[in-house]
Amino acid sequence: MTAPLYTILFSGMVAGVPYQGGATWVVLQYLLGFRRLGHEVYLVEPVNHAALQPTGAALDSSINARYFQEVMADFGLRESATLLLRDTTQTVGLPYPRLREVARRADVLINVAGMLRDPALVERIATRVYLDLDPAFVQLWQAVEGIDMHFDGHTHFVTVGMAIGQPGCDVPMCGHAWIRTLQPVVLERWPVATRVTRDALTTVGNWRGYGSIEHDGALYGQKVHSLRPLITLPRQTAEKFVLALAIHPGEERDLCALATHGWEVVDPARVARTPDRYQRFIQGSKAELGLVKSGYVLSRCGWFSERSVCYLASGRPVIAQDTGFSRFLPTGAGLFAFDTRDDILSSIEKLNRDYVSQARAAREIAEQHFDSDRVLTALLDRLGARI
Repeated sequence: MTAPLYTILFSGMVAGVPYQGGATWVVLQYLLGFRRLGHEVYLVEPVNHAALQPTGAALDSSINARYFQEVMADFGLRESATLLLRDTTQTVGLPYPRLREVARRADVLINVAGMLRDPALVERIATRVYLDLDPAFVQLWQAVEGIDMHFDGHTHFVTVGMAIGQPGCDVPMCGHAWIRTLQPVVLERWPVATRVTRDALTTVGNWRGYGSIEHDGALYGQKVHSLRPLITLPRQTAEKFVLALAIHPGEERDLCALATHGWEVVDPARVARTPDRYQRFIQGSKAELGLVKSGYVLSRCGWFSERSVCYLASGRPVIAQDTGFSRFLPTGAGLFAFDTRDDILSSIEKLNRDYVSQARAAREIAEQHFDSDRVLTALLDRLGARI
């Protein structure tokens, strides 16, 4: 029996903060993945006027619009994508009347963080999916800090936290039955890399993405809180470590500590500015040291980075801080979960013992668990009873 084909309206961030290649790939994996399956897919990204660059720019002359159009053109999505100035009908890409027509016949809305809130576009779609890409933080912001995370108006709730609602994870459910999904990767767009050009364990990220959360005497923190206890790691191995890290120059104490202990910090605005540069950085690396927000670790929410998925797909092994994902994914070959510095050192040893086999195992994990064909088909199947 042939699976039904849907018209999908997807809302996620590409240009709200322009020139972040990794964040752009998160959205592209869904758009390109659904399209591969034969679905009709449209992107609408609402952007706040205050986010337009330079300050005071009009939408159509903004840096945001330029980046949006560049990405859509590069990936063959220009005829099915809209950048929408929030609370207006001003667009770059599809004009607003065309967008309304698409929304009227859409079968599914997939709404990252509930960012699309225009009633004229949302309310007539029967299946309205809230997609949570930041598990634990999203639920704690709503339940503990009282921040409106825009859950209202959705019919389904999907999270990439594989342990949300499971024993051992105490993240509040906020009154919703969360459907759990892995992060997809379009394998044809992420082929096995042929050559290591940066003989180092690398990663890409933000030192502090946003505010931390205190709950029941515990701090659900950022990447800074995960890396500080590992600061002496480079002194204990011959491996090199390169962090494409967005860190404020005012973080002098941490920058000094990173340099003193042998971490090389490079500017992600240089090496990961666009989807292409981001991909080259990952595929040129030997492997990833997957450092994550301490809030993911503490919550045991089972989050696994879409960035790490790209390393795996490229045949680049991953040594990732365990958030509880090891309950759901195979580890020990191609992918290693760590809790301590000694775990990292042991994983590096195994990695170097037979790098070719570890690289092959990494790609196999991507094929078996993260292939967008599998992940997105399974997700639509979970939603299908009500589409």
